Amino acid sequence: MGERLQKILANAGVASRRASEELIRQGRVTVDGHRAEIGLKVDPEQVEIRVDGRRISTAEKKVYLLFNKPSGVLSSTKSQGGLPTVLDYVRVKQRVYPVGRLDAESEGLILLTNDGSVAHRLTHPRFEHEKEYRVELNRRPDDEQLEAWRRGVVLTGGFRTKRARVWRERADRRGHWIRVVLQEGRKRQIRETAETLGLRVVRIIRARLHALELGALKTGEWRELTKDEIAQLKAVVRPDR
Repeated sequence: MGERLQKILANAGVASRRASEELIRQGRVTVDGHRAEIGLKVDPEQVEIRVDGRRISTAEKKVYLLFNKPSGVLSSTKSQGGLPTVLDYVRVKQRVYPVGRLDAESEGLILLTNDGSVAHRLTHPRFEHEKEYRVELNRRPDDEQLEAWRRGVVLTGGFRTKRARVWRERADRRGHWIRVVLQEGRKRQIRETAETLGLRVVRIIRARLHALELGALKTGEWRELTKDEIAQLKAVVRPDR
């Protein structure tokens, strides 16, 4: 019995399931030389699968990398406007993809992997995995602003943010820092929330993604996950039900 083609592509690290579906729609995927269609089920051991003419190995070694993204670097595989991407810093033999996004101005933890299942479960909204950020603001937020942030606010377009954990970290000559823990990931959500509350974000650093922590990894550096981190990641990131 075969598996859906988009799941096979995701497991091979080509892209997330959703992105793999788009590759199929665009006609960029072939199975035994024939253009693939959405919904196709195949046995990856019995057919030849290609994306943009490149044969996909379903037995590719799984790689898990932690990268501390600098500001001004895109969490993407393709450059835009001449900006560098995470792949300009992280070079491995396997083809890896960033899990989730940080906007170009933001910094911090990015997971890169060719494990499509892990990427899918970490980024799909229904799994609600936590993401923790250190956020520097232009001034000290008052108690009412923090409480509103915790309850959720209505952003431009009518989107209402979910409840969040927010607390002050420190206030010193270098700025006013808070911690924000989210279980959702709308684009530029932290910046828009701060603006809605009359605050301005100076700097954002993602410190944690689910069970993975940035720790002492320096800006622009990367490392492989330890065996314990991989085991912990797989133990908590459960399969679809």
